[in-house]
Amino acid sequence: MALGAVAEPPVRRRGSDYAQLSRRISQAGLLERRPGWYVTRIVLTLGAFVAGWVAVFLLGDSWWQLPLAALMAVATTQVAFLGHDAGHRQMFRRRGPSELVGLLAGNVAVGISYGWWVDKHNRHHANPNHEDEDPDVGAGALVWTPEQALETRGFGRWMAQRQAYFFFPMLLLEGLNLHVASIRAIVGREDGKYAVPMRHRAVEAALLVAHTAAYVALLLAVMSPVKALLFAAVHQALWGLYMGCAFAPNHKGMPMPTAEDELDFLRKQVLTSRNVRGSRLVDTTLGGLNYQIEHHLFPNMPRANLRRAQPIVRAYCVEQGIPYAETGLVESYRQALGHLHEVGRPLRG
Repeated sequence: MALGAVAEPPVRRRGSDYAQLSRRISQAGLLERRPGWYVTRIVLTLGAFVAGWVAVFLLGDSWWQLPLAALMAVATTQVAFLGHDAGHRQMFRRRGPSELVGLLAGNVAVGISYGWWVDKHNRHHANPNHEDEDPDVGAGALVWTPEQALETRGFGRWMAQRQAYFFFPMLLLEGLNLHVASIRAIVGREDGKYAVPMRHRAVEAALLVAHTAAYVALLLAVMSPVKALLFAAVHQALWGLYMGCAFAPNHKGMPMPTAEDELDFLRKQVLTSRNVRGSRLVDTTLGGLNYQIEHHLFPNMPRANLRRAQPIVRAYCVEQGIPYAETGLVESYRQALGHLHEVGRPLRG
């Protein structure tokens, strides 16, 4: 989809458009930190996470561990959302406390590299949905543009033709993919240097090893090897599915700018993002990512303020003639899958 065909924003004062919106948001106090809200959220989320692992220990060698593994997938994803907020410094202005929470949530609790994720996610925020700049839409197991599809060969081409049908099943492997990508980021080197910049590489490596050792030791200590393996499979698969379902509605199927598109920061972020409407239950379930437009415009805005920022941002976009995409959760998935299916059309033809 060509960006020029989607929006015809006014040329007048383009350079100051974001500054005007930022002033409105700041005057509303929506960039102020919410320490009380985050303390409550951290206590409840980590409390549920720890309580879940205590339940695993107490339940012992039982097949009821499998439903508990599904609940732990939910708790793990909620902890990951805390790591996301810490990475954007939504909790604290200072880097130190943010990194501490990020390392605890990411490396210790979830088992993914916080430093790798911050680097990757920051590149995504800088150029969302840009094929050459956004790592989230680079060609891989899935392809996001017809050009990427035409470059596939063999099994990859067969998958690209049918990728919309395999999207949700493939998310069951996303948890494993995140673990593997974290290890590669810590040890991977290019031209004699580490490929991924990371401030605390040795600490992150040690924490990932400790996480893995504790995870395996706990499961094998309380249940048989078969039940332990099945618990891990259910836990990791559903965690990956939940994570993928939380992030998929945000940009998939939205316009993908190229080097020829000249967009200011405001339009770059709004035109490539999609909001998901819903209740506060949706806010909690998606970790605030349902306010993707507001989050991309103000990444360090505390999660609790995104709902209040939405009407301000939406009204401003109407003033500026900028399309503001918002849909229901099911429709967001339909649009994302529709895009994946359309990308494979040249191969099916």
